[in-house]
Order: sequence, then structure tokens, then C-alpha cells
Amino acid sequence: MYGLLVSLVLLTLPYVAAAHEDAHAHMAVASTGSTALGAAAAFDTHGRLWLVSVRAGHVLVRHSDDFGKTLSAPVPVNTDAQKIDASGENHPDIAIGPHGQIYVTWVQPLAQKWASEVWFASSTDAGKHFSEPAIVHHDRTPITHSFGALAVDGSGRVVVAWIDSRGMAAAMAQDKPYRGLAIYYASSTDEGKTFGIEHKLVDHSCECCRLALAPTPDGSIAAMFRMNYPGNVRDHAFALLSAAGEAATPQRVTYSDWKIAACPEQGPGLAIGAGDARHAVWYESAHGPAIWYGQLRPGHKPQYQLQIGGPGARHADVAVHADTVWLVWNQVDANGYQLMARTSRDGGKSFDPAMAIASSASAVYSPQLLVHDGAAYAAWNTASGFRLIRVAASAERTP
Repeated sequence: MYGLLVSLVLLTLPYVAAAHEDAHAHMAVASTGSTALGAAAAFDTHGRLWLVSVRAGHVLVRHSDDFGKTLSAPVPVNTDAQKIDASGENHPDIAIGPHGQIYVTWVQPLAQKWASEVWFASSTDAGKHFSEPAIVHHDRTPITHSFGALAVDGSGRVVVAWIDSRGMAAAMAQDKPYRGLAIYYASSTDEGKTFGIEHKLVDHSCECCRLALAPTPDGSIAAMFRMNYPGNVRDHAFALLSAAGEAATPQRVTYSDWKIAACPEQGPGLAIGAGDARHAVWYESAHGPAIWYGQLRPGHKPQYQLQIGGPGARHADVAVHADTVWLVWNQVDANGYQLMARTSRDGGKSFDPAMAIASSASAVYSPQLLVHDGAAYAAWNTASGFRLIRVAASAERTP
């Protein structure tokens, strides 16, 4: 119940959230003898569910053909055990290529304080074997390369983005100020065999909030991320990641003006719908803890903005299919955790009331929304085991 106690304490600190002693990212390491809750899941085109998690210093991949009721024996991705960061907002990630390729990333902390590397491996034989793991970024300086996020675009390009401290390190060497960290990304067009030189997406990102990557209908990759604007304002920005590595143009998309001199460890969720509708969820605490939904309009306040959760609501995600939009988040109280959901059937203009679709007395990880065959499922890793929960539309619900 340690995670529950921590969350309850945080409820009494709405304006501090998960602030750190240091404004830099705090890395909670999954040692080679422990199991961390950080996990991610993905459906392939045949409806097989793939799950990546961490245990005893190994990244493990399992699959399920019955929507998570049973899972296959785990296949280790990294042969040699290593320290792996799989807690907080750091977790291994997984994505499926257009021909069933399985791509996996994870973060390894190094001996130097705050230093880490983003690793990658792939499988082209339905998860039976994985390639020799390799570091994604060409920069090997022992600094922060962390909070890796993974996506595949419409052409099969593999994109990995992460939070990076090389800008801060360079500024410190010249005794100059530097807010937050930076975001870099790298791409592969050969099924992950090689990655090109990384490109800087933006300076002055928040230090340890997860990044949200989402494929777009036109086949590109969109990104949403928390920034550290002047005055320690922790609002969000949006950008498209170019396949050619052209300079992106991040634009501000949330305007809460929440000021906090630390990272809240609450990254956004993003899903791109028809007509380029940019559905998003995010956390802020300018006037008390709150999770919001809105449709992003770069350079302007979000459209259809709606508060979906208050105190105790954390780590939301969003998914879309046609005119249906699903939202999920963790809700913590004295009795444990509830997985909450709301559904819109008019493209996000209005939502059904919040409904608890699952509960857990043990610690939980951030829920992840997956869409398969027009239906949404919440992947929820808990200390009691992994669960996949169908998120029904309102017409499907029974009293």
C-alpha cells in the first residue's frame, strides 16, 4: 500500500504535486531483484495483445489471444540483466509495425547521478526472438536521456523521443541559466536496425513528465509534452515530428499558467482523430489538482475544454475512433484505487458522467487506452497483476 499512502499524502499538497527536492528528474530504479509496475501494451492487426514489463533486470514481452485473460510465457528482450527505470512516469514502451514487427524501448540508469540511456530492440518473428539491444541516441555523454516514448508512423518509420539534458549541461559549463531539460527524437526507416542522428525538438521541457506520441491520419507522428515556460509555468506544447528531420515548430496548447518550481510527474495523453482533431488530456493544479480534456488548437486555448477529475485524479489517457472518444484515469482515495472512464459519442463535444470500471486495493500504474476493432480497452498494470478492461460506450452499459 506504499503507493496509496504516497498518493494520499500528495492530495494534501495540491500546489506542490509531486515536487522533488531537485528540479531535475528523480529516477526510481527497478533493481535487478525487483518488479516494477511500469508497463505498456499494444494490439497488433490480428487482435493479439502484446505487453512489455520489467522484472529482475529484464525487459519481458508477453502476448495474449484472449484479451488479457491469459498471458504467454515471457520472452526476455535483454539477455544480460541491467538496471531499468520502470517507475514514476518512466516505463518500457512497445509499438507494432505495419507487418507485425514488435518494437520495444526502455531506459537504463547509469552510475552518474541523473545519467541514463534509451535502449531499443525489435522482433520480426512474432516475438519469438529479439534483436541485440542497442542505444537509440548517438550522443553517449553520461547525462540524462530518459522518459523514452515510442511510435510508428504510416510508412513504418519508427520514432523514439526522450527527455535530454545536454542543453542544460552545456549551459552549466558556461555558467548560464537553463530552464528544465530538452526533448530529442530519432527515427529509423529500416525496422529499427539503425537510427539516424537525433534531432532536438525543443529546449526547456519539463524534466520528468512522460511524452505523448500519437500517429496522425495522414501518416505522421504528433507529440504533446509539458514545457517549462518562463517563470516556471508548466503548460503544454504540441508539434509534428518530421520524417526528414526538419525543424519542428512546437506551439503552446494549454494556458493554465500553473507555476511550480519542480516537475509534477504528470504527463499528457494524446490521440488524433478524423479531420485532424487533436484530443488531449492533461493535469494541472493552478487552482487545485485537476485533469482536463480538450481539443488542441496550437497557439490558442483548447476547444471543448472540460475538467474530468479533481483531487485524487491522476495519470489520464485518451483514445478515439470515428466519433467516439474515451477517457480513463486513476482515482485514489482512502480505500484504494479506482479506474475511472468517460465516453463521448459526438467527437468530444460532450461526455457521459464518470464511471468506475475497475478497482484495486494494491498499487497501480498509469492506465493506457488501446483501440481494437472499434472498441477501447484500458491496459492497467497493478501489483496484483495485469488487467485489460473493456471501456464500454454508454449505449453498451447496463445499470
